[in-house]
Amino acid sequence: MNMRNGFTLIEIMTVLIVAITLIIVAVPSLTAIYHHLRADSSIRHIMQSLQLARNQAMNYKKTVTVCPLEENVCSSKWHQGVDVFFDSDESNKVDGDDQIIYTTGKFNDADFVTFNRTSIRFQNNGMASGTNGTLKYCPGDPKSSYSKAIIISQSGRVRFSNDTNITCD
Repeated sequence: MNMRNGFTLIEIMTVLIVAITLIIVAVPSLTAIYHHLRADSSIRHIMQSLQLARNQAMNYKKTVTVCPLEENVCSSKWHQGVDVFFDSDESNKVDGDDQIIYTTGKFNDADFVTFNRTSIRFQNNGMASGTNGTLKYCPGDPKSSYSKAIIISQSGRVRFSNDTNITCD
């Protein structure tokens, strides 16, 4: 008797159909998880940068600015990443004796990062007077349900927003 080991065409087709069905069902869920994790990671990175800036301002008794730099000048392109620097002449640009402390690097190109000002400035006492507001991070879509936000108060306190309806319009 001649025995052959292997699979029949019917068995292979059945396995492929089941595998393709599972992939089709799983991909949207994986995309949602990816957006959630990307937003969470990025907003925490921004939060750490803001906390670093406030601590440096109080420790060194100097004004520290957080903003996206474009040719050493603060811009409104927050998705390009944030830079933290000592701003001795309070001009929102790196010049003279100003020193860059930290740079986050660019965020995902598909994401939206907005803030109502071009910079966040912590004074030597840790206050953020005049630059308070809400920094928003929206992964993939300005109205993403996975959007996160950070609230910067006048006193310099930085905290995560509990709002569930965050949009980056």
